[in-house]
Amino acid sequence: MSERFKYRDDREAYSAARVRALEALLIKKGIITDRTVNTVLEFFETKMGPFNGAKIVARAWVDPTFKERLVADTPKAIAELDLPDGMAGAEGEHMRAVANAPGVHNLIICTLCSCYPWPVLGLPPYWYKDPTFRSRAAREPRAVLAEFGLPISEDVEVKVWDSSAQIRWFVVPERPSGTEGLSETELEALVTPEAMMGVAVAKAA
Repeated sequence: MSERFKYRDDREAYSAARVRALEALLIKKGIITDRTVNTVLEFFETKMGPFNGAKIVARAWVDPTFKERLVADTPKAIAELDLPDGMAGAEGEHMRAVANAPGVHNLIICTLCSCYPWPVLGLPPYWYKDPTFRSRAAREPRAVLAEFGLPISEDVEVKVWDSSAQIRWFVVPERPSGTEGLSETELEALVTPEAMMGVAVAKAA
């Protein structure tokens, strides 16, 4: 991750302390139980997360017609796969996929806040919500991608897709070269959340 978006080392501890205090207050008032937060976290660790996105991308890599359907009507194509119930809910409403190609690289951002397709990418990282990232990625995406270690050639078009409550974008990265002999399951292991955000590319193991 770019040093520009790195937070202080004590940020996690500070945020965790605030969360614990808020959780304790909500439990005391009877709004939630001591299991509520853990249940939500477990849901996004085991049912909704980047492992779903990896399955979708791997299928698109091995099945060009599925890839076409995925870009044309993302929810309908996703419904073809054996994925957990609820893919269209809990921040998965109105998901849309865009596909990288040899002459096109896609980047997703949210200039307003932090809209993000949780069912396929998991919970958004801190830097995605950072005002500096959100504004600079919209104005100078090539510079920001270079800071992430991903310089984009001038002959490649960079498209920036702004997520919102109406549309939550994710990227189908290009399939890495040299992976022709890998199974669909093996390909899933090459897909990262960063590649599906457009700040990285999928790389062969």
